[in-house]
Amino acid sequence: MNPNSELGPALQALIVRAEQALDRRLPPAAQSPAELHHAMRYAVLGGGKRLRPLLVYAAAHALGENGVSLDAAACAVELIHAYSLVHDDLPAMDDDAMRRGRPTCHIVYGEAMAILAGDALQALAFEILANDTTGRIDAATAIGMLHALGRACGAEGMAGGQALDLAAVGRKLTLAELEHMHACKTGALIRASVQLGALVAHADTGTLQALDRYADALGLAFQVRDDILDVEGESAVIGKTAGKDAAADKPTFPSIIGLDASRARLAELTAAALGAIEPLGEQGVLLQELAHYAAHRAY
Repeated sequence: MNPNSELGPALQALIVRAEQALDRRLPPAAQSPAELHHAMRYAVLGGGKRLRPLLVYAAAHALGENGVSLDAAACAVELIHAYSLVHDDLPAMDDDAMRRGRPTCHIVYGEAMAILAGDALQALAFEILANDTTGRIDAATAIGMLHALGRACGAEGMAGGQALDLAAVGRKLTLAELEHMHACKTGALIRASVQLGALVAHADTGTLQALDRYADALGLAFQVRDDILDVEGESAVIGKTAGKDAAADKPTFPSIIGLDASRARLAELTAAALGAIEPLGEQGVLLQELAHYAAHRAY
């Protein structure tokens, strides 16, 4: 299973760049405490779509930036994403035994080590972002990036979204409530990924606002597609347990508005994302490709 086979050569090359940057920045597996470092590397380097690093690169590319200073931001958002998956998979959260087509981190390393690995990945993300080794990011930009990433992780972002998700099990949410939950749980880090790329590229206020609209729509579109795949996908293909949301009585787009309406909402959100970046023209081609990928991916 290759979740990135649906992407074009330019984005494939950026995935390789992100993988290499992550490998360099993660602690060596043999370094003490070795088991913790093994768990961290297992959680991060075991495949994945790498959507968030790609959004960092694509947003910056649209504004003419392609320098090595992007690698730290790309690594930071992926480390945060990996930490969130490790913790979400725990028995106290979503209780998943499979992720990216293989056993989840706590199944392999135990719950205690998985918690520590997630904690360490989150800390490493901020350490990397704060330590600009290129000398190209000024202090004000660095603070803005740290603020954007921190907000995406906290009570107004992923942690808050996960709390809403846990509280929603067995309840009937409105569409607005469901979209708010996912705008926090999934969308906040996607938005931060776009923001970080734009901040490195010194985007002006108007461009930042347009990219925020793009990211907001893309984040929800990604989640709608995820919910559709949970209904229609096969575990061996999507790399995680299909049908688990329905079995757990969790609110999803198909459970609230049905599959046909979910597909229609997905089309609306994709159009909104593409419309937001239309002023970028051909410079936004990678962002356009990622919007189409989020909406039509098979994994």
